[in-house]
Amino acid sequence: MFAPDIILAAVLNGLMTGAVYALTAVGLTLVYGVLHIINFAHGAILTAAMFAAFFAWKIGIDPYVAVFALAPIFFALGYALQRFVIGPSSHGEDRNILLVTLGLSIVIENLLLAAFRSDTRSIDVPYGFSVIDLGFTFLSVPRVVAFAASCAAAAILWLILAKTDTGKAIRAVAKEKLGASLVGIDVAHVYAVTFGLGAACLAVAACLLLPTFYVHPRVGNAYVLVAFTIVVLGGMGSVPGALLGGLFIGVVESLSGLFLGESLGQIGIFLIFILVLLVRPTGLFGARA
Repeated sequence: MFAPDIILAAVLNGLMTGAVYALTAVGLTLVYGVLHIINFAHGAILTAAMFAAFFAWKIGIDPYVAVFALAPIFFALGYALQRFVIGPSSHGEDRNILLVTLGLSIVIENLLLAAFRSDTRSIDVPYGFSVIDLGFTFLSVPRVVAFAASCAAAAILWLILAKTDTGKAIRAVAKEKLGASLVGIDVAHVYAVTFGLGAACLAVAACLLLPTFYVHPRVGNAYVLVAFTIVVLGGMGSVPGALLGGLFIGVVESLSGLFLGESLGQIGIFLIFILVLLVRPTGLFGARA
């Protein structure tokens, strides 16, 4: 049996990781909440963002600084993909959107493979191994920064959704697309903005992950599996559910790694996934159809 301070340290580290997981899941659940489809290109876009952050570092831009450029760039990329590729090619059919996003995922992943091969890359930043001494444990500085930045990004997203006209339009389209269009809301524009916000969240998450993680053309696949679990746990389409679910999943992964070994850390995540599907398929904050 582990001492209480070791378990507490694992919980704190799980919260640090879970905040970034939550940020990757927010984009997925936001797109589902408005477009009512699963974005299969989510992991590939995260990979592209991590490569962008990596090459920004190569030219001398710290990932934490690059986030201020990459977030708007990936917002514009997400907007353009939805407005000019996904929307027109779907012809109003949800199943077509699923196929298009799946196709985009394959295209992006293979373009990255062709350009950068399958080599694994990482960066070396001065603060990469810096820690904060809490007395009973040490917290990695990059993880603390990632936790704080993820919370800040989530707060900004909440302000956009709750306090701006664009946010109100997004919530209106999510509730009733036809009614929103009848009162003059440009549904195609709202769809594109939503997709752009999801891509911007991934760009922020990529910049927060890179100082402590590696990147290769398929790295996004692992994160999208965790993100999908978080979305199911929190409730499909629920942004608060994704945030709380991400923190919870981070703690579960950390404790599973502590008790079962690091190589088996993610077993707890997928056990939770199965239990939620069996006991509460709508998730913690999801509503019944």
